[in-house]
Amino acid sequence: MALDLYREKYSGKISEVVIGLGRGAVKIGGQTCMPFYNWEGETPNPPQIAFGIWDADTEKWPEPLKEPYQDVLNDPAKWALKDVSEFGAEILCLRLQSTDPNGKNAEPESVLPAIEKILKAVEVPLIVSGVASPQKDASVLAAVAQKFEGKNLLLWPAEQDNYKQVAAAAMAFKHKVAASTPIDVNLAKQLNILIENLGLKSDQIVMDPTTAALGYGIEYCCSVMERDRLAVLVSQDEKMQKPMINFVGQEVWKIKELNQRAGEDSASAGEKAGIIYEAITAGLALLAGSDLVVMLHPQAISYTKKLVAELLAGC
Repeated sequence: MALDLYREKYSGKISEVVIGLGRGAVKIGGQTCMPFYNWEGETPNPPQIAFGIWDADTEKWPEPLKEPYQDVLNDPAKWALKDVSEFGAEILCLRLQSTDPNGKNAEPESVLPAIEKILKAVEVPLIVSGVASPQKDASVLAAVAQKFEGKNLLLWPAEQDNYKQVAAAAMAFKHKVAASTPIDVNLAKQLNILIENLGLKSDQIVMDPTTAALGYGIEYCCSVMERDRLAVLVSQDEKMQKPMINFVGQEVWKIKELNQRAGEDSASAGEKAGIIYEAITAGLALLAGSDLVVMLHPQAISYTKKLVAELLAGC
């Protein structure tokens, strides 16, 4: 006897956003249903996973996270090539950690050669990530946008204190932006409105609702993300139509318990704990409506890809 599933009727649709160029370009968004509820609507573009790369400070990472990349940690271009050729990365995210004012405080121009080498080494879309320091990120991302005009990068973060500079640079030099707000539906909507008022369209904006690691407020993050999605599908709120991105890896691998376990227990136990934390956190974000998660450990990414494939097959 066939199971007759209840079908919720939705009237809204998530905007589609394209990142990258040519054959390697990736499209996210476009759903007309809640995540993986394909019997109620359509998911034309499956959720995506970006491999994270840092340009500095990886020596501070837990050993289990450094281990897969020991031979490339100090060379972002080689790291990018390894992610693509060995681990099958379809999107990369370069975090410009060297620009952190509380660290090396590198000048904007200093990061441009690394980005150029990555773009020459691989043909996959690139997210360029600041360090959540509004003024420094504004100057860095503006320099990146201008130097790589037309490369259709995704620039993060455009937030309350710097959205004018970041959004203007993205619009002038043909890139996309990720609008970042601190776990609040109304703040997310307000920032979307402000960015659109500058001239960017819905298909040029991705929302970052903020991410918490497993055990650190992930339930609240997921509930806010679900409300973000329902605002579109049920209420047809055009200002919330944007796909969502979650920076999972950097949140998971910095939590206190995981670092203690990685240091105090055996190396294998620490690695397993980190991989499990990262994969579960990513899975929860995807179930809550994320279209793009940024992760760090290749094994955690592999587990998450399998989860996505199984969930889509079951729809």
